[in-house]
Amino acid sequence: MPEPASRPTSSPFARLRPAAFGAPPAGERLARITRSPQYRDGAFRNGRPVAMASPRQIPQMVWAMARSADRPRRRPAQQPPLARPGWLDSTAPPASGLRLTWLGHASVLAEIDGHRVLFDPVFGERCSPFSFAGPRRLHPSPVALDRIGPVDAVVISHDHYDHLDLPTVRALIAGDALFAVPLGVGAHLEHWGVPAARIVELDWHESTRVGALTLTAEPGQHFCGRGLFGRFQTLWASWVVAGPEHRIYHSGDTGYFPGFAETGRAHGPFDATMMQIGAYSERFWPDIHMTPEEGVRAHLDLAAGQEPGVLLPIHWGTFNLGPHAWDEPAERTVVAAEESGVPLAAPRPGESFEPSGELPSAPWWRPFARPVPQPRRRPSAPPLGEAKPVDG
Repeated sequence: MPEPASRPTSSPFARLRPAAFGAPPAGERLARITRSPQYRDGAFRNGRPVAMASPRQIPQMVWAMARSADRPRRRPAQQPPLARPGWLDSTAPPASGLRLTWLGHASVLAEIDGHRVLFDPVFGERCSPFSFAGPRRLHPSPVALDRIGPVDAVVISHDHYDHLDLPTVRALIAGDALFAVPLGVGAHLEHWGVPAARIVELDWHESTRVGALTLTAEPGQHFCGRGLFGRFQTLWASWVVAGPEHRIYHSGDTGYFPGFAETGRAHGPFDATMMQIGAYSERFWPDIHMTPEEGVRAHLDLAAGQEPGVLLPIHWGTFNLGPHAWDEPAERTVVAAEESGVPLAAPRPGESFEPSGELPSAPWWRPFARPVPQPRRRPSAPPLGEAKPVDG
């Protein structure tokens, strides 16, 4: 009898482990992980060494963010505006065959060549294993999860809480969507009740079919882990979704690296890319999240020397996860895209658009951003020898 892909443990510690932590890979799933070229010396590795905060630096990082003069600016002055997704007003497929709806952070619903693909869906109130602590939404979800409608595939880039959400996954079990995930992430899904037959785990450069679509896991430069232990035991990935007429790319979380150009040559060019441009820190994690300028550069790499498609900025505006101002990723992306001649879509959360049509471009975030604080000016002392006014 074949060994199960993952086996729950009955240890006292396991019984105390929060369900949101997921489950570690075991059995044949673990055996497959150890055969991966990405798994070396007991852990998944990036293609090159990366700089990120060490455990010793974490107190410095927390202290720096807590004391930052820009701390108030990491939140909008009031709730940002939301839009009504296009599919709620019409059941007709998009005229062009491709429509994207940004649902906030890294969550995107793609309607592509007659199929519906949901990337990194997070509908929970916090991206945290706990309901009482952790980063909380800066705006509500623009649509209730039960209004999403049927989806053909749920694609997960990696297992961090702002990309893989326990309540959302459990709600999606009610449908019949295939869950396409990187190696090892299926252990979490099975632990939460997703049938094994609906889970496909892929290594980099591996593909699966969903109807007329081909879903391919491609490299990224990041890391993984939930809970207190087990970092680097599941893989992270970017994703290519290719249909008969259209191709799209979702970056997941990643630093800038040469792999974008390789992915572009193998699978591009793309009608649209969904690129992470927020939650960066050039001081504490320069190699695992891109800056806006790097996101635009990666988008150009993915064009493989041809005319670039539309860039949809993601991973900003919904959660406070970085030391920068709330609106900074959007502002810097606008400048970088204009300088590089990249077509840019800037939708409100919930707003749908077709990359071949009119793109949302209004800077909707500006009225909701907090102003840059001005330094307080001390009154200057009168020049020496000058009389001071006196009452009398």
